Amino acid sequence: MTMQTPLSRDTDPARSGPATDAARTHRRVGSRGVGSLSRTEGMYYLFLVPALVLFTAFVVAPACVGVFYSFTDYLGFGQWDFIGVENYKALVSDPAILASYGFTLGFAAVTVVVTQVVALTLAIALAKKIRFAAGLRSVFVIPMVISGIIVAYVFNFLFSNTVPALATSVGFGPLEQSILGDPNLAWLAIVIVSAWQTVPGALLIYTAGLTSIPEELYEASALDGATGWKQLRAITLPLLGGFIVINTVLGVKGYLGAYDVIVGLTNGGPGSATSSVAMTIFGGFTGGDYAYQMANATVFFIITVLISVLQLAATRGRNLRLA
Repeated sequence: MTMQTPLSRDTDPARSGPATDAARTHRRVGSRGVGSLSRTEGMYYLFLVPALVLFTAFVVAPACVGVFYSFTDYLGFGQWDFIGVENYKALVSDPAILASYGFTLGFAAVTVVVTQVVALTLAIALAKKIRFAAGLRSVFVIPMVISGIIVAYVFNFLFSNTVPALATSVGFGPLEQSILGDPNLAWLAIVIVSAWQTVPGALLIYTAGLTSIPEELYEASALDGATGWKQLRAITLPLLGGFIVINTVLGVKGYLGAYDVIVGLTNGGPGSATSSVAMTIFGGFTGGDYAYQMANATVFFIITVLISVLQLAATRGRNLRLA
């Protein structure tokens, strides 16, 4: 009877051969690859350190200091004492503060709607195969690259001199006087200028969204008899949902913090009819209300964050197609 000795691990046919050698090589190479990837990721995180340090030093730290002082009676100089939430209690009963919030929220809501409607209309029009479409897009971008304060001063001159002169020459009474001096119409000038400057940014985003919609969808719907408004309602607007959300969130954030355009146009006037929250907060830094306005800034920051979160939550589930 022939005796067979057990095969060793290295000579076992089931465990040796080209396939086994390849697997061992793959494990060794894979092991080195994982380590290399980890080191690469570590380098990526290392490059973030300077940005995080600067962000912490110039954004997070000052914000924390501001929140701390909002619980004091600090005037911006000299000594101070803790007063708890007294500043926050005073905010809810201050007519000037409440008026600034009312103006800011109303201005932001109206300007967002105007901007989105105008930008989307222009984007759809320029998406058509018309001559000079590329050149027109370049022209429309110009307002976005001009400083807000410069734009405001230019329009201040137009609303104060040019528009009344033209209205007088044609006998249009309502505009013979500058609307910047009318407490009931001054806000309209701010909306016009703000929309004029921010429409280009929204236009670019909508243009990118329109180019991402397959042309085949429009062709197929046209075969079914859908054209014009039906295509806009059934194809364009649903597929632009993510881009509309982005533009709305960015617009609300920007308009809530409006400052330079208002300063250049009305400086918060007439009286305090167009005084925004940002202007009120800044005025407190120079008027001895440092701690009080820091409380105002803290509340305003929370409101801004809540509005942004609610906007995103209301549109959750939409497909943000960015390509």
